[in-house]
Amino acid sequence: MSNALVLQSDFGTSDGAVSAMYGVANSVDPNLRIFDLTHDIPQYNIWEGSYRLLQTVAYWREGTVFVSVVDPGVGSTRRSIAVKTTAGQYIITPDNGTLTHIKDAIAEVRTIDESVNRLPNSGESYTFHGRDIYAYTGARLAANVIRFEEVGPEVPVDSIALLPLVPTKLQDDVITGAIDILDVRFGNLWTNIHRSLFTDLGIAYGKSVEVTIENYTRKRTVYKNIIVFGRSFSDIRVGEPIVYVNSLDNLGVAINQGSFANAYNIGTGIDWRIAIRKAPKIVYE
Repeated sequence: MSNALVLQSDFGTSDGAVSAMYGVANSVDPNLRIFDLTHDIPQYNIWEGSYRLLQTVAYWREGTVFVSVVDPGVGSTRRSIAVKTTAGQYIITPDNGTLTHIKDAIAEVRTIDESVNRLPNSGESYTFHGRDIYAYTGARLAANVIRFEEVGPEVPVDSIALLPLVPTKLQDDVITGAIDILDVRFGNLWTNIHRSLFTDLGIAYGKSVEVTIENYTRKRTVYKNIIVFGRSFSDIRVGEPIVYVNSLDNLGVAINQGSFANAYNIGTGIDWRIAIRKAPKIVYE
C-alpha cells in the first residue's frame, strides 16, 4: 500500500504548475493519494514554507511524504534533499532553510541523486525542480518504488541550511519572543512563545497582560496595550483584543472577529518582536 503524498508550494493555482506536479505523481502510481498542504505561500517566502511544515507534519501518519517547494534559488548550487523525521515522515525539498522550524525533529538527511531521481525526458530545464525532481522523487518514495536509502547519499543532519530564529526568554517577569506567522485568514498573530513559558508568569485566564510589539530593525514600537488573557474568543466582546493559546500551544494575539495584523500593520519574522508581562497596577490619586 502506498503512503500519502502531501504537496506545498508558492505556485498558486492560477496556472498549470500544481496540476503538472499532480500529473507526475499520478504517472508514478495512479492509485497514489495526493493532498495539498497549501499552494498559497507568498512568493519566495521560505520562512512561511518552513512554518507551515511545523504546523502540519506532526499530524500525518508515519510514512507520509511531503513535497515542499518554495525555491527562489532553483537551478543554483543549493542542494536538493530528502529528510526523515523522528516520527517517520519524509520531506522532499530544496536545502534553503525551509526545514528551520522542524530542525529538532529531523532524524536523517540525504541529498537527492538527480541522475537517478529525475523525471525521464525532462530535458535541460532547470527551472521546475518541483515537477522534475521533487514531485517525481516524492511520488516514487510514497509509492514504495524506491526506499529512502535510494534517494541519494546520506549527509549530516547539522549540514542543512537554517534561517535565523529569535529565542524566547523570561527575564525580570517579562517574556520576549517573535511573531512567527499569521493565522492568515483571520489576521491573528502567532508567536513563538510556548504556553509552558507563559505559565511561569502565573497569569490565570481572565487576567490582563501588557503586550508590546515592535519592529526590531526600525526600532519602532507599533503596539502597546493591556489585553485580557482568555481561553477562547467567546471570553471577549467582538472587536476587542485577546491573548490566547493557539493550536500549536503557543501564544497568539487576536481581535475577536477582526484582523490584528491589518489593524496595526504588523508583519512576521525575526524583525517583529513581542514582549508580554503582567499588566501593571494603576493607582489613581
